[in-house]
Amino acid sequence: MTERQREPWWRGAVIYQVYPRSFRDANGDGVGDLRGCIDGLDYIASLGVDGIWLSPFFTSPMRDFGYDVADYRGVDPVFGTLDDFDELVAKSHRCGLKVIIDQVYSHTSDVHAWFTQSRCSRDNLRADWYVWADPKEDGTPPTNWQSVFGGSAWTWDSRRGQYFLHNFLSSQPDLNLHNPEVQDAVLEVARFWLGRGVDGFRLDALNFSMHDPELRDNPPVDATRRALARRPHDFQQHLRNQSHPDIVQFLERIRGVLEDYDGAFSVAEVGGPEPLGEMKAFTAEGRRLHSAYGFDFLYADAISPVLVRETAAAWPGLPGEGWPSWAFSNHDAPRAISRWCPLDPAVDAGRYAQLMLLLLCSMRGNVFLYQGEELGLPTANVPFEYLQDPEAIANWPATLGRDSARTPMPWRAEAPNAGFTDGAPWLPVDPRHVALAIDQQDQPGANSTLNFTRRLLQLRCDSAPLRWGETHFIDTVADDSLLAFIREYQGERVLCLFNLDPSAAYELPVAPEGWACVLGHGAMGGDAEEMTFNDALPAFLPPVSGLIAKRMG
Repeated sequence: MTERQREPWWRGAVIYQVYPRSFRDANGDGVGDLRGCIDGLDYIASLGVDGIWLSPFFTSPMRDFGYDVADYRGVDPVFGTLDDFDELVAKSHRCGLKVIIDQVYSHTSDVHAWFTQSRCSRDNLRADWYVWADPKEDGTPPTNWQSVFGGSAWTWDSRRGQYFLHNFLSSQPDLNLHNPEVQDAVLEVARFWLGRGVDGFRLDALNFSMHDPELRDNPPVDATRRALARRPHDFQQHLRNQSHPDIVQFLERIRGVLEDYDGAFSVAEVGGPEPLGEMKAFTAEGRRLHSAYGFDFLYADAISPVLVRETAAAWPGLPGEGWPSWAFSNHDAPRAISRWCPLDPAVDAGRYAQLMLLLLCSMRGNVFLYQGEELGLPTANVPFEYLQDPEAIANWPATLGRDSARTPMPWRAEAPNAGFTDGAPWLPVDPRHVALAIDQQDQPGANSTLNFTRRLLQLRCDSAPLRWGETHFIDTVADDSLLAFIREYQGERVLCLFNLDPSAAYELPVAPEGWACVLGHGAMGGDAEEMTFNDALPAFLPPVSGLIAKRMG
């Protein structure tokens, strides 16, 4: 039996995140749709990824662009139909791609039929399906909990004469997952989509899915974090409105459903300033979820060897430990290239994007690659008058919001709207993205970020150490700039080296003899178009460069 037969498909997988609204528009209404996703599957498959993660396409009033679900089993007309979805799954499987979809169990839309019934009275069949509470004696909300999007996490409802909880928009009431009937209902939703052929779920805002039933106030943050706060939400330690210990019991029920479907995979999104404990708890003992990712890199203002070492070291592979996932960019955060690329005219942004891809795909765990990351797209500039994101509008200009990471994919440089749509796009195309369009980079022999990504993903696919191996860090003379580690699997070893310094070269922390470079970052080859090497390592690692080498003999 080969390594690939022993390991489950998802372990070490590279999964490409598709944000449907912005991926490709097939009907010209300016919003991406499922038929556009179907049209783009051949391109995605050409990258060499293992699967796709499809962000929400469910029936929704779109106040939070699909994360406010009005019908868990329906496709919103702006995206297409259930038949379109079935065709997308079928074609993905023909292309060798697994399909992961979002599941939003912490809340629904306020127009969901469950909430419409729940708010009618205090004694109907779904009265306890959401989090309702009486006001304090003075009429104020039951607790001091703050919404992520600003203001109290409680909204008064005159129909019931009570407040309801919403950790996000007031149009996103929180489900009461302490109620077993609610758990049963969402597990039936999971079975519905698994029955249609999906290969797993990304569970959104999972640590918000249960609250403190005693409705105790949140304590304030310390002075250091208070000085950094930009929203009312940031002034509190969120110990009561999220992260309830009973969440793990619900996850065991989810895992029980997944076990009925061969190879089904689950990954949790875990937000917050200290997500590690919950990530470990949510994936422990092989009885809960398969994997989890936090925002260690997504919200980091800078990338450093120290950050990588500390984050990776938290997942050493001990017995009973889950499997990590990593993302440098996604639909909720400014793109990594714009957050991390040094403000130095000597540093080429395209080269830096390739270096970050090399680092991401060298780490132990699953890789989530966000659409456009393979092109080296920077965070888009979206003028205030074009903003759609409610968080960005509410907090402007203190936060960049999420629109800047959600602008349309550039397909063809010479086409209107870079080939995304024939109509008026829902968000503007950033002019800087046009030059990075797929057709401009998809040229044989071109030294493009797209072509580099394909070589890199092929290498990771073929390398057992990169997919599944342990990580052994190597001490260096410049821990603030030079990162070195070995990935090892069943005696096979690869060496991963990265110099993040924009100006200084460093001597390798290992003897170059005995290693052969199998993939080097573009700077290793100067102006050469070919970035794959099979000769000995150089003695020095140039500024802003990296390489992967295999052991000779």
